[in-house]
Order: sequence, then structure tokens, then C-alpha cells
Amino acid sequence: MNRVVKEYVNLFSVAGTVIALDQWTKWLVRENIEFGTQWLPESLTWLMPYARFVNWHNSGAAFGMFQNGNMVFTILAFIVISAIIYYYPHVEKEDWTLKLAMGLQLGGAAGNLIDRLLAGKVTDFISISVFPVFNIADASISIGVVVLLLGVWVKEKQEKERAAMEVKPQAESVQTVGEGK
Repeated sequence: MNRVVKEYVNLFSVAGTVIALDQWTKWLVRENIEFGTQWLPESLTWLMPYARFVNWHNSGAAFGMFQNGNMVFTILAFIVISAIIYYYPHVEKEDWTLKLAMGLQLGGAAGNLIDRLLAGKVTDFISISVFPVFNIADASISIGVVVLLLGVWVKEKQEKERAAMEVKPQAESVQTVGEGK
């Protein structure tokens, strides 16, 4: 199998898993929780002030920001998805954190795009304390950003360590030459 095809299989495996989980959970919420109401299993009602499932709609960005921007976010989702699919095969083979981040972000963008195209709005259902209501796709995008930032941080740290190791032998050889005189 061609290397690029294998790379895309990895990308679409991560994204497909996110999309499937996102769409399944949204379907469960729409089918079992009346719009605008909340629910928790009986055994977990003590969590109700802090966490609950709700059935809510969002026509803006993740976490309810920029409401009534459905058309803008639909177009933006197509652009983001296209950019990820185009750029993915150009990522270094060993940069798995960037690849994972891109898969998570692709899945999240596509999951919410499906809602926007089919219903004109996104179903949100995870409500934690006073934090805006969100869904699996939103969480996937956010986790993808965190993975991306951690990956960049680790890569920069490794490059600094590598550069320090290269400077150290040079400094020792300069010292050795100077001591020989």
C-alpha cells in the first residue's frame, strides 16, 4: 500500500471514530432528552448542579460562541477540513502528535458540519457547571489543539536539547585545544 494512502487511512480512522461517536451521542440526546431539558441517571442526580446532559442547539462556534453564524462556520468548516486533508501527507512521518491533532480536529469539524448541513444547527449536550454546553465534536477539536500544543512544546524541547548536545562537544574540543598550548 502506498505511504500516502496509509497516512490517509490513519487520518480517517481517527476522524471517523470521532464522527461516529459524535453523531451517535447527538442522536441519543435528540431521541431521549426533550429539547431544553436536562437528564442524569438516578444514581448520579447528586451531580446535577455540576454536570448533566441537556438537549440544546447551537448556531455558532464551539461552546456556544458567536451565535447565528451558522453559514460562516459551515464555510469555515469546509476550509478547515480541506486544509487538513491537503496538508496531512506533508507532515513528517514521525510527528505523530501533529497527525493525531489533525485527525481529532478533522473529526470534530466534520461532526459539527454534518449537524449544520442536516439540521441548520449543532446539537450540544454536555453541561458542566457554568461552562458553555458542548458536544463530542467540540471536545475533539479542543483536545486536538491541546495535543498540537503539547507536541510543539515537546518538539521544541527536544530540539533545544539536541542543540545543547551539539554545542557541548564543540566547547569541550575548544577547551582541549586551548589546554594543549
